Amino acid sequence: MNLLAIIEFLRDRLPTVVRVSGAVLALLIVADAIPAVVDKAHAHTVVEHLPGFWSVFGLLGCLLLVGFAKVFGHLGVSKREDFYDE
Repeated sequence: MNLLAIIEFLRDRLPTVVRVSGAVLALLIVADAIPAVVDKAHAHTVVEHLPGFWSVFGLLGCLLLVGFAKVFGHLGVSKREDFYDE
């Protein structure tokens, strides 16, 4: 199966992909809250003891990078589609 077919398969089922991704994130946060699954005795900061901190931190960091890239692109990195036609 090629990559394009996988992307089209997932795009056709986007609401399901979003629900499954949210469920996996919720399960990871629940698993992180169970002391027998994740040992937090060696956490370096107070916030690392919060359940799901690194999951939320990673998600927010990713969203921030994507937002920054979009803003940066609209500010001048990207050109009009007819830029070279003139």
